[in-house]
Amino acid sequence: MSENVKDKVIEIIAEQAVLNVADVSMDATLDDLGIDSLGLVESIFAIEEAFDIQVPFNANDPSESDFDISSVAAIINAVQGLVSEQTA
Repeated sequence: MSENVKDKVIEIIAEQAVLNVADVSMDATLDDLGIDSLGLVESIFAIEEAFDIQVPFNANDPSESDFDISSVAAIINAVQGLVSEQTA
């Protein structure tokens, strides 16, 4: 996993949760961090903009999305995969 991707995703999530980066653990869920559905959508937009990628996420039905938001680590892995696909 690219440290650059990991650090930037954690930074985006921390900003949405109004937390310090150090307070965002890899196994935390967005609920654990106090991020609601609007914060999730804003996080997705920020991730898309930061990495110039399209995240396959359906805000109307997150359970139907091909983007794993179950934990911070899952989000980082999903973003890393999208970034890798783009550069391949």
